[in-house]
Amino acid sequence: MSEAVSHKKRETPQEKLERLTQLERTLWAEGRAVAGIDEVGRGPLAGPVVTACVCIPPDRLVPGVDDSKKLSEKKRESLYRPLLDAADYAETCFIGPEVIDEINILNATRRAMETCAAGFGGVFLVDAVSGLALPGEQRALIHGDALSYMIGAASIVAKVARDRYMIELDAKYPMYGFARNKGYGTAEHIAALKQYGPCPEHRRSFIGKILGARP
Repeated sequence: MSEAVSHKKRETPQEKLERLTQLERTLWAEGRAVAGIDEVGRGPLAGPVVTACVCIPPDRLVPGVDDSKKLSEKKRESLYRPLLDAADYAETCFIGPEVIDEINILNATRRAMETCAAGFGGVFLVDAVSGLALPGEQRALIHGDALSYMIGAASIVAKVARDRYMIELDAKYPMYGFARNKGYGTAEHIAALKQYGPCPEHRRSFIGKILGARP
């Protein structure tokens, strides 16, 4: 009995670029400026939530952009500076653990998105989050970082900025392995939390069950 073999055509870089800019090209044809907004760091036990708002004009698109989660750390790093150089607008916002604990992670994310976008005027393509106080039209896209070039670019900028910050924190708090886990709840990180307790970069509202009654 013969086995069927799938020969799915591999997407070329140009095809990928055209797919990811489908919505942007519609808006550009109307003469509108388009920015993407995305966040990184909603789930970690430590460190900030980071958002980015990025607008790159159609004649300066950087090849290789995709959802940051689909790219290696090396690839994200290689795209970071070219994206910033190509952008007409690129801002990030960091909101730390104390504020996250005070207003919760969703509200902290919303605040960060609104802050990083405050200086841009145009159409905002936002990954999943809707109802933001933005200075222009907004369109929320589910899994937007995999559907929109601008949101993908924003996801890369936010991810690299946050990863670099967590690597810097690793030098200050080496026992938690922040350079490796970026603050996420890996087995190594949880074991260190139980052994050493939290540092100022930990989100108290996220670690209560891990530590039990320990402050």
